[in-house]
Amino acid sequence: MLRDTEEVLQIIASALDQGLNEKGKPKKNGFVVLIFPFDQPEGARTNYISNCAREDIVVALKEVVARFEGQPKQKGKA
Repeated sequence: MLRDTEEVLQIIASALDQGLNEKGKPKKNGFVVLIFPFDQPEGARTNYISNCAREDIVVALKEVVARFEGQPKQKGKA
């Protein structure tokens, strides 16, 4: 049985937060998880979950995009 996207995102976020941050203490690490369907038309909704403010997500995503756009194409597998 497949779970719905919202439930999966909640499970992932809980596990990430527990693994990245100590319970009961100020958070040291922020995250955002993006989930999007491969089999949908372009522009289909991308869902996300995070443990931080939307403004922090925007800053982090801009940083990642700048890094991706500035990198030469890589070959091989990670």
